[in-house]
Amino acid sequence: MICQTADDVRKIVKEKNVSFIQFWFTDVLGALKSFAITPDELEEGIEEGMGFDGSSIQGFCRIHESDMIARPDPTTFQFVPWRGEGDRPVARMFCDILQPDGTPYEGDPRYVLKRLLGQVAEKGYTFYVGPELEYFYFKNDQGTGILDKAGYFDARPMDMGGDLRRQTIFALQAMGIQVEYSHHEVAPSQHEIDLRYAEALKMADITMTYRMTVKEIAHRNGVYATFMPKPIFGENGSGMHVHQSLFKDGKNAFYSKEARFNLSETAKHYIAGILKHAPEIVAVTNQWVNSYKRLVPGYEAPVYVSWANRNRSAMVRVPMYKPGKEAATRMEFRAPDPSCNPYLAFAVMLGAGMEGIENKYPLPDPIEEDIFEMTPDERHKKGITELPGNLYSAILETEKSEMVKKVLGEHIFKEFIDNKKVEWDRYRIHVSQFELDHYLPKL
Repeated sequence: MICQTADDVRKIVKEKNVSFIQFWFTDVLGALKSFAITPDELEEGIEEGMGFDGSSIQGFCRIHESDMIARPDPTTFQFVPWRGEGDRPVARMFCDILQPDGTPYEGDPRYVLKRLLGQVAEKGYTFYVGPELEYFYFKNDQGTGILDKAGYFDARPMDMGGDLRRQTIFALQAMGIQVEYSHHEVAPSQHEIDLRYAEALKMADITMTYRMTVKEIAHRNGVYATFMPKPIFGENGSGMHVHQSLFKDGKNAFYSKEARFNLSETAKHYIAGILKHAPEIVAVTNQWVNSYKRLVPGYEAPVYVSWANRNRSAMVRVPMYKPGKEAATRMEFRAPDPSCNPYLAFAVMLGAGMEGIENKYPLPDPIEEDIFEMTPDERHKKGITELPGNLYSAILETEKSEMVKKVLGEHIFKEFIDNKKVEWDRYRIHVSQFELDHYLPKL
């Protein structure tokens, strides 16, 4: 079902006897927020938006300036497919957050991405992304009890999550989301459902919908799904490799028929921008203390700032070109994890890449050797640096980044960093079981 206008929404709500319409948006950290209205309130909701208290939303506003308006985007209208049989249908729309005077609210993550996409569109570009979100199924949310001990691409009887993935795919397809394939991932009880690439704003909305759908289907089957980056010690964590490209005049601006790896100068500069600014954006693409338990050598996580054609130990990979598929030429940023705010994460990636294009950053030579097997001296000689090793180091890099501040805007930039500093302080002063086990008996 495709809606393009408010009139389309009005018509469908009436014809399908919709019971409630959910208004969706995110806070600064990417937590999904929702409230529901009845069809009787739909006209006001579409035309004027619905008011709410913004001071209760993480990173929005202070209590003395708390009035906010959520105005739905009619093009995002979809039915929620996990209603009980016989229930009247429920729909949802993503919202833009506005000031009381109707102007966009600078603390709205969706607006951050829309604003940057508008600036890029003025230069003639459309930004496409295709994220690969990994996640785990556990017996419940109280621990990491796994459902299987399967590995990469294993099938039944090893893979016990196939039916859960299948139900999830059907639900995603019912919401108009294209799925390319699904499979069991490397770690026990770890899974992945890959989505068809789309324009970045649409894909950010899809990413939020994907996470909700995975969790909802799991809950309805009596298990728990989590996008926590590193829930199990000694096993691979969950990443969100993000494939990305720019199109101009209907053609892939990353493709060049004659160039090495078929990468245009635009693509090379874009990749160089990602490499240069990666340490500055990783606090946004990997925003939790736990994110840096995944970003360590030895578990296929890309901790080294480098790029390659086929080498999966590099942070940026350029998938091999297939003749006749120029539109598929792209780069893959392998550092992000699936618990990020997709609106902000896609925005800082695009911002970094555009800096490379606008300033014509030179692209260093690719690293095709296994970086994990190199000694520190060998990496140093090749100019390979590392991403920040913990959230605090990442925050410090972001805090001094003029590029990130420009992309996020002053409000979200400050709110995000302040929140992450509080998280780090809480983690820093926490006394862990590791410390009790190792130090209490002998100190």
